[in-house]
Amino acid sequence: MNFQAPKGVSEYLPPRGALFDEVREAFAESARRACYGRVETAVFEETSLFVRGVGESSDVVRKEMYSFNDRGGREITLRPEFTAGVLRAVLEHNLHRGALPVKVFTSGPAFRYERPQAGRYRQFYQFDLEAIGTEDPAVDAETIAVAWDAYAALGLSRLTLLLNSLGDKQCRPVYREALQKFLRALDLDADTRERIEINPLRVLDDKRPEVREQTRNAPVMTDYLCADCKAHHDAVRGLLGGLGIPFTDAPRLVRGLDYYTRTTYEFDHALLGAQSGIGGGGRYDGLSEEIGGPPLPGIGFAVGLDRTVLAIEAERAGADTAAAAGCQVYGVSLGDDAHADVLTLITALRRAGLRADMAFGTRGLKGAMKAADRSGADFAVLIGADERSNGIVRLKDLKTGDQQDVAAAAVTGWLLERLGTK
Repeated sequence: MNFQAPKGVSEYLPPRGALFDEVREAFAESARRACYGRVETAVFEETSLFVRGVGESSDVVRKEMYSFNDRGGREITLRPEFTAGVLRAVLEHNLHRGALPVKVFTSGPAFRYERPQAGRYRQFYQFDLEAIGTEDPAVDAETIAVAWDAYAALGLSRLTLLLNSLGDKQCRPVYREALQKFLRALDLDADTRERIEINPLRVLDDKRPEVREQTRNAPVMTDYLCADCKAHHDAVRGLLGGLGIPFTDAPRLVRGLDYYTRTTYEFDHALLGAQSGIGGGGRYDGLSEEIGGPPLPGIGFAVGLDRTVLAIEAERAGADTAAAAGCQVYGVSLGDDAHADVLTLITALRRAGLRADMAFGTRGLKGAMKAADRSGADFAVLIGADERSNGIVRLKDLKTGDQQDVAAAAVTGWLLERLGTK
C-alpha cells in the first residue's frame, strides 16, 4: 500500500525546504532585533478558547476547525490560529504581571478545514508575533515594521500594505447599526442574512463578486470612528510615514477573525491572484477579557509562510530559490584511506560556520564529483594519499573548474575568507 499525505497538507522537501527555512528565519531575526522573545505553545487547546476568542460568527469557528473529544471526554481543537493560544499562555504563566508590553513570537503549523488550492491548505504554517499590554500606537507601527523589514530582507518588492481601523466598543455599535440597516435592504442569501445579525462586518469580507458588487457603497468604519479611535488611527498612519513604510487606506478591510479592534492591516502580494494576502494582523484590545483575563490591550500579526514562499518563487521566477541556504563545500576522498580525513575537515568547516557535506559510501571519483555538482556547493575539497602525505588539500572551484592546493592547516581560513559571508 502506498500512503499519501492527507489532502490539503503543506509539506516542504529539499531543496524547497531551504527556502521555507529562509522565510521563517527572516521573520524570526526581524522579531529578535525588536527584542521579541520566542515562545512555543500548545498545538491543541480547549475548543471553547477559540469559540470565545476567535468568535462564534467567524467562518473559522463555524466551518473550519478540527475539533474532537479526547479520551478524557474533553472538547479539543487543533489550533486554527495562534493569537488566542499565545494570549492564554501569557495569562496562565503571569507574564502580564511583569514588564509591559509582553513581546513574543512563535511559528509552526495551524489547521483549518479549507477547500485546498494553491496558497490555501488544511495544514499550513504561520509565523506569529504579539505585543501585549499597551495601547500605544507606536507599537502598532512597530509590529508592521517588523513584518515589513522581514519581507524586504527576503527581496519581495510586489507588496502592498493595506491599513484600516475597526474602531472600538464605543464607536463600533453605531457603525454596526448603520451597516446592518444598509445590508438588510440587499438581496442576499440566507446564510449571509444570518451573518448580518451576528457580525455584519464579516459581510464586507465576502469574496463573492455578486456580494461585493451589492456592498460596494456600504458605509465604512472610518466614517464612524470616535475621536479617540480617529486620533489613534491618524497616529499610526503618521508613524508609518515617518518609518518610510508606504500603505494604502483600505476602509473595507475586515479580515476573518472577530477579535480585531482599531488598527487592522494586511500585506498583499500582486502575483498571487485570489490568495494575495500573505500576512496581516491588528489590535485585539478586548480579547483578554473574552477568554477570562483582565483588561489587557494587544496587537500582533500572523504571516502565511506558505504564501510567502509562493510569493518569493513568483518574484524569482526561474531562479534557484534554495541556493542561498544550500551547500557551500563538498568533501571528496580519493581512496578509502582518506575518508576519515575528509570527515574531520568537513566537521571543522561546519564548526567554523560553513555549510558542508561529503560523499558517503564507496562511489568512485566520477560519481562523487557528480554528487558535488548536484549539491550546489561552491568548492569541492579533495583529499587522497598524496594530499595526506604532503599536508595539503586540493580545492576545486565547482563554478569555474579551477583547482589549487592549499595547506591543510590553512584551508578553513581560506574558505571562510571566500564563503564566510555567503
